[in-house]
Amino acid sequence: MTAILSGTSVAAQLQQLILGTESMELFLEAFAGHAAEVFSDTSELLCGITLKRGRHGATVASSSAAAKELDEVQYGFGAGPCLHTALTGDVTLVADTRTDPRWPEYFDAVQDRGYYSVLAVPLIIGDDGGAALDLYARDAEAFDEDLVRRVLDYAAEAAVTLRVAVQIAGYRETNDDMRSAMQSRTAIDVAVGIVAGQNRCTQEQAFSILRRASSNQNVKLRSLAERVVESVTTAKVKTHFTE
Repeated sequence: MTAILSGTSVAAQLQQLILGTESMELFLEAFAGHAAEVFSDTSELLCGITLKRGRHGATVASSSAAAKELDEVQYGFGAGPCLHTALTGDVTLVADTRTDPRWPEYFDAVQDRGYYSVLAVPLIIGDDGGAALDLYARDAEAFDEDLVRRVLDYAAEAAVTLRVAVQIAGYRETNDDMRSAMQSRTAIDVAVGIVAGQNRCTQEQAFSILRRASSNQNVKLRSLAERVVESVTTAKVKTHFTE
């Protein structure tokens, strides 16, 4: 992971992560690693990002395989501190999994893996759920009042950057969709020209021929168009984009 720059704000550090990653998935993984590194002052903490949609939860990113496992064990029980925070937007602090009475089955599983305190803070809350930042520590009572405050401040700054990342991911997806549509249109246009030339017909008639063949053969129009082009040339259909 990129080294954390001391003296820079959380937002600035996370913005650098956005610029340095090519997808939302990679950014979230880098974000989870960043959070774990930031708060592992005296002992190592693990971090997971829980996304709640409807009644289900999923770990969308984690600082390690162990962090992901701690989150996913929780989903098997259908309840726990991270799911509770993602659903309600409340901070959930578990000082000691051996004495906290709220989710005994899950806490038994956490203890078996050698972890005794958990902190979950909200990141983004929506109508059908939200996201939570989950931190795990091997020591009991690892999250004192000062550390909880720091994590809350971090999450508040991070939430703004996460929304930016979501918007950027949406723009990238839209751009990719447009490129795909243009590639498809190019293949079809070239194929129409070939069919029109072979059958000495109009473009409209050639398109109708392609569409009927696509339906009869139960293949997508773009796939059929690409096959038509490849039947007369060894070159693949390519759309040229100007950035």
